[in-house]
Order: sequence, then C-alpha cells, then structure tokens
Amino acid sequence: MAENNQRSGSSTFVPDRVGVVGLGLMGGSFAKALAAAGREVYGWNRTHSVTEMAEIETIAGELTDETIPTCELIILAGYPQVSIDWLGEMAHLISPGAIVIDTVGVKRIICERCGKISEGQPWTFVGCHPMAGTQYSGFAHARANMFHNAPMVVVPPQMDDFERVAILERLKHLLEPCGFGSFTLSTAENHDRMIAYTSQLAHVVSNAYVKSPTAQEHKGFSAGSYKDLTRVARLNAPMWTELFLDNADNLSREVGTIIENLQAYKDAIDARDAEKLQTLLAEGDRLKREAEAR
Repeated sequence: MAENNQRSGSSTFVPDRVGVVGLGLMGGSFAKALAAAGREVYGWNRTHSVTEMAEIETIAGELTDETIPTCELIILAGYPQVSIDWLGEMAHLISPGAIVIDTVGVKRIICERCGKISEGQPWTFVGCHPMAGTQYSGFAHARANMFHNAPMVVVPPQMDDFERVAILERLKHLLEPCGFGSFTLSTAENHDRMIAYTSQLAHVVSNAYVKSPTAQEHKGFSAGSYKDLTRVARLNAPMWTELFLDNADNLSREVGTIIENLQAYKDAIDARDAEKLQTLLAEGDRLKREAEAR
C-alpha cells in the first residue's frame, strides 16, 4: 500500500513520527530527546544489539521497510558513507512530503551525494549539523539533553524562498523537543571551511598534544588548562578519519597555519627573544578578545 501511495504522491507518514538511522552518540541523543517528549521514534543500527538496547527504554521499534514510509522525519546519524549508502538503498520507501536530515560533521560530500539521491523524489533532503557532542561515543553515552541550547547548522537545498521557509519551519517543529538554541543557515562550502577550524583542528591538536611522553606523567601537575586542551584527544578514530579526509583541503590548510604559528613561538623561545615572545602572546590575547566581541 505504501508503494501505491508513493506513486500517487500522497503522504504515508504519521505526523511527528521519526526514524533514526544510527544509534550512536548523536542518533541516540536525538532518539532519547524526541522519545522523552512523547514522539514515536523508530531506530536502526548496524550492530543489532544496540537497536535491541534502545528498544528497552527509548525507541518504539526497529526502522524497517514497513516503518520507514510512516516517518515524517528521518535522521541520518551514521558515518558519512553509511548515511549515504542507507539513503540510496531506502530512498524509494520514504514517504512523499517527508524530510530527511543528516548529522554528519562535513557537508559538501553529504549534500552533494544525498542531494543527488533526492533528485526527483517526493521528499526533501536538508543537510544539518548539530553543534554538540562529547569525547565519548555510543548509545550508552547518548543524552536527552545533548542538544539543549546548542546551535544547529542547516544547509537547505536549492528551492524557492517560500518552500525553504516552509521546510525550515516544519524542521524546527519536528526538532523542538531537542531544545536547539539556534538554527544557522549556511552553504556546504562555508560550513566545511568553518568546521575545519572550530572542530576538526581542535581534535587534531588535542590528539597530537597528548603524544608528548610527558602526558603519561601529568597527574599531580595538571588542572584546568590540561583538561581543556586534552578533552577531545579521546575520540572515535574511524569516524574522525573519514570526516578529516572528506574535508582534507580545509583541514590541511588550518593545520598548516597552526604549524606556522607554533614555529614562530618556538623560534622566539629558542632565541630567548622576550620582546618577540611577548608580542606573539599579546597578539593571541588580542585576537581572542576580538573574536569573543563579534
């Protein structure tokens, strides 16, 4: 019956019902936030035991060929390629009028490939990136309040202004239980340029920082500064490898910039050049204050 309805263009979804693809930290947090607000949530995960765990306390059931057409919103919360592959395989089952979003930390490859899959389909794909998370991964660490007051970056598809406004208003309603603090519109290109600096570079620096042999002796000598700089050194290596390489051009440029800046500090320290070092430190302090004032 779902296939017949889709051919005729009539919606098959149940209003406010949500399907979540990937029940890790992000997908699990979406599922918990939405379910806590009384939304009916169905979920799918590559590791079936995770889906079974989620069924105990969070989701109404598994996201299957039968339940996909009943979802008004589908959230792709897996790794980039997993999300792309799932959408390609299941596109024909998604209800007309439904909205599909992703949570992937890069947007160019996702919006290009998922946008291509959605061409000619009676549903809409919208690129999204919730700016929230922790250094941990997996459903066990998912939280219903993960997105409370967090920004959501949205990369809408090419459509006229009226359609775009209508889609965004529906999306805000569907995600209301998550408690996002803001919705920021962006292009995929600008998102990836910014995220290379604000997120990906921070993970690279933190991960590299703890490779000093001294890190193994830090206890008793470290406090807030150490904790702040090393928090995201603990990461999901396969996921971040995929994200870094999908944004290699932007991330490599940022890594090159910080290497140049660190070399300037090293040169001043090696030369015992107090004037140069003080100038570098004062410049960093000034730029931080300017960035915070914007």
